[in-house]
Amino acid sequence: MVNSDGQLFTIEGIAAALIMLMSVYIVVNTTSVYTAGDTHINDMQLEVIGTDALKMMNIPENGSVGKSPLADIVETNNGTAFYTLFNNTLNNWTETRANTIQFMANVSYVRTDMSINSTPLSMSRPLFGGEHAVHISQWIIVNKASGSDILPDASPGKHAALVEVLLWRD
Repeated sequence: MVNSDGQLFTIEGIAAALIMLMSVYIVVNTTSVYTAGDTHINDMQLEVIGTDALKMMNIPENGSVGKSPLADIVETNNGTAFYTLFNNTLNNWTETRANTIQFMANVSYVRTDMSINSTPLSMSRPLFGGEHAVHISQWIIVNKASGSDILPDASPGKHAALVEVLLWRD
């Protein structure tokens, strides 16, 4: 052999190229890890907005000791008033484009035979199942008068009722 230095440089160059190609292959094939906090931020924000809206509706007006608007709506079985008040509170924001939070509300209570009954209260549109919904709820005290049609199958007097709402975005 006349010059063995050229062969050594060629072998060294091929080895370096293979190392670089393997490094690129490993880097490209690695996957990103998403933490649980990053994936559900929208759901948490939607839950906070809905919970705040229900809590605001469950506070008596002007800080009085009387009934809250939410308890009054349930006692009068006024789904239209619930829709108007809840929708205006939920979708109230200052941006130019409209907020599209949809909801479906039910009231659950204990009947005289100690079983639980749930009646629909109001909805913006039906939930079709393709949307990802968030569940929120608020306990209220309802005073049922005798002969009243609210809370069917419940005895007259004060009752705890649970207002449950499913929220989702269009």
